[in-house]
Amino acid sequence: MQKLKNSRKMVKLSVVIVSYKVRAYVEQCLMSLLRSLRDIDAEVFVVDNNSHDGTVQLIRSRFPHVKVMDSSHNLGFARANNAAIRQSTGEYVLLLNPDTIVAEDTISTVLDFMDAHPQAGSAGVAMQCVDGSLAPESRRGRPTPMTAFYKMCGLCAMFPRSRFGRYYMGGMSWSEAGHIDVVSGAFCMMRRSALDRVGLLDEDFFMYGEDIDLSCRIADAGYENWYIPAHILHYKGESSHQSSFRYVHVFYNAMLIFFRKHYGSVSHLVALPIKAAILLKATIALFSMQMRAIRRALGFVDPQRMRRAAYIFICTKDSESKCRDIALRNALEATFVVGDAHKLPQGHACMPLPDAHKVYVVYDTDAFAFGQVLRLFRENQHKGVSMGTFSSKTGNVITYEEVLS
Repeated sequence: MQKLKNSRKMVKLSVVIVSYKVRAYVEQCLMSLLRSLRDIDAEVFVVDNNSHDGTVQLIRSRFPHVKVMDSSHNLGFARANNAAIRQSTGEYVLLLNPDTIVAEDTISTVLDFMDAHPQAGSAGVAMQCVDGSLAPESRRGRPTPMTAFYKMCGLCAMFPRSRFGRYYMGGMSWSEAGHIDVVSGAFCMMRRSALDRVGLLDEDFFMYGEDIDLSCRIADAGYENWYIPAHILHYKGESSHQSSFRYVHVFYNAMLIFFRKHYGSVSHLVALPIKAAILLKATIALFSMQMRAIRRALGFVDPQRMRRAAYIFICTKDSESKCRDIALRNALEATFVVGDAHKLPQGHACMPLPDAHKVYVVYDTDAFAFGQVLRLFRENQHKGVSMGTFSSKTGNVITYEEVLS
């Protein structure tokens, strides 16, 4: 495999973010990323896939040291990442989703591990959801025909710690580093020499599946894929609009591409049930979306969206008036607590929570480190309680569902 050529100065780490219509989320991602890159010799690329939402202009004005690649059309995830990787010079390359928040110590922790383990070709981390739970996609097994079938037919979910749960490697410890088969593309740190050997992301995949394919190729080349117990928040799909019909087509088509590429020679007795399961899942997903669209067109309101939501803002004194203005403009039911990480080290864990269907605890990221906020939600999980952030630099409140300003 021909090595990636670059005559420019080498750096320790190249970070590549592919953005598509997630202006506020990628801005927050970059804010957390730059904190995590402190004292690390790094370069950052953002490839914007023709968003037309002001993302490029915002990054160029607010983050002048970020290298922006402004595509005239949507390249897809694989091609966009490859375009930046070819321009990068890092000893390591990190693929990072725009709908993530990186804890301050995450990148240094993973780099230290990679330096200490020369056979590590790639590494992923614990991806945290907005309620503090850890996403099973953080550690995945190789999707062999049988492993994929167990996932498709529901056995993986019913018996996560048995051999049926191999897809998510449910028997692993979350607190210890361990070998895995597949590293998620939401946070995937790779050794440059491993990429030189196996090649870049397969551009036959428009979106989804390319991380599985690359992980398998890295492992097949004799390198190791690792899970590291460092943390990020992943909004899980804010950058991909998972409720769209296009998402269903792209996602399940990627599964078929992967299966044909890696298991195209298996017996038809094995291949046919797998393909049938993929097509059945896609059909069910499309039918469900169509029914929801019909209900909306007929005027039926989702009762979940009508239930009471409440907000708790934990912010500095300087930010309190800005948070109150946002709550007023958006007609939010909100309470306000003035404090920071020193005055309120337990955050919302020591506060009474409103009796509401949904509670959003919004932390001022000028008052709390990103890693502290992630830890507080991880250690204090409550049903219906989700993480939000506020930044005085952007004037935005960001939750999984929306951006308020």
